[in-house]
Amino acid sequence: MRMSEEQSQDMQHTQHTQDTAVPGAGQRPLRGRVALVAGATRGAGRAIAVQLGVLGATVYATGRTTRERVSEVGRTTETIEETGELVTAAGGEGVAVPVDHLEVDRVRDLVARIERDHGRLDVLVNDVWGGEHLIEFDGKMWELDLDRGMRMLELGVQTHIITSHCALPLLLRTGGGLLIEVTDGTAEANRAYRESFFYDLTKNAPIRMAFNLSHELKDAGATALSLTPGFLRSEQMLDHFGVTEENWRDAVAKEKHFALSESPVLVGRAVAALAADPDKARWNGASLYSGQVAKEYGFTDADGTVPDSWPYFARVMAGEDPGDPESYRLRP
Repeated sequence: MRMSEEQSQDMQHTQHTQDTAVPGAGQRPLRGRVALVAGATRGAGRAIAVQLGVLGATVYATGRTTRERVSEVGRTTETIEETGELVTAAGGEGVAVPVDHLEVDRVRDLVARIERDHGRLDVLVNDVWGGEHLIEFDGKMWELDLDRGMRMLELGVQTHIITSHCALPLLLRTGGGLLIEVTDGTAEANRAYRESFFYDLTKNAPIRMAFNLSHELKDAGATALSLTPGFLRSEQMLDHFGVTEENWRDAVAKEKHFALSESPVLVGRAVAALAADPDKARWNGASLYSGQVAKEYGFTDADGTVPDSWPYFARVMAGEDPGDPESYRLRP
């Protein structure tokens, strides 16, 4: 089943707003470039894939949920095929490939396909996750379910390592490549404990992986960095609060921090801006957040604002009073 007429119309409207909001979108600066977004079924990964498409990239979008098969996340409303179609509708070329990134042979086959098709890989985004259902915040490490904790590390850490190990040789072939580790939190903010042993490890590991690889990729002219969204209004998060993107503010009564939430578009535009920057090497080894990148490159979220989220959440995690969340929402 292809996109419905309503979805297609919505996508055309979204593409128009994207083109006017992303620097360089009209010129398609990523035309001829090839990206792999690992973990692009929904949320940040889907938005990243689409925004790379806005700038003209060919995007291999991977995930486990297809129109025939549902992953352990248990959601049937988003599929990897739909992500590929959205990338193409946005102006790029979307290639949807069902892949479980814990299966090394499947990842190697994916990279071999990209090599056969294009002979190059310019952008690698490690966004594999799907572990929200495993998070436990109530209990000490030895009181938490060990199987759930280890599965979280498999999904959020081992998948990233496998994908980088398989794909980096191709990324390094043409020079100027970009590796982005998507996580939750910045190196500075995550000095505070994330209130769950396994979740803390899972979300800090990509930051350190990007830092380590920044040293190993530098001599080849490639850039590695980590990137986090703020309080993300993903499909799952909206469902959790029982709201939609249109009435999301109704959830603020249940969770005051949600007032500073952001749509997936913001982190998608952040990745696209970084990928199109000829001077991206200045970010090598950096730990960035979406609002920070938006301020640097001059774009906004879909609503025309910039949620400057992590200065706010760093204070929250440090046990300080951050003040009114709305005061951190910039309106250019």
